Amino acid sequence: MNQNADVPTRQRNIWIRGLFMLLMALAFQVSGTVLCFVTVIQFLMTLLNDTPNARLVAFGRSLGRYLQQIVDFLTFATEALPFPFNDWPAGDSSSG
Repeated sequence: MNQNADVPTRQRNIWIRGLFMLLMALAFQVSGTVLCFVTVIQFLMTLLNDTPNARLVAFGRSLGRYLQQIVDFLTFATEALPFPFNDWPAGDSSSG
């Protein structure tokens, strides 16, 4: 009898997760657009300075980790919600 009481809770939780999945899919699309802008800016900065901008490298790395966190959540590989529900991933190379 306890299992029957648990079923509606699980169904409710999957609908809540579905709502979060929609929000995270939107965040993925926005982040992809930001990634395109960062890529173009980094390319132009490298053309002008003959070296990539270190801040953009770190941001690009953290953005890539963020996109990976979203994919992991959307594909049920993890239950951990990405930013803004958790911290933004680090972009430095030491936190790999």
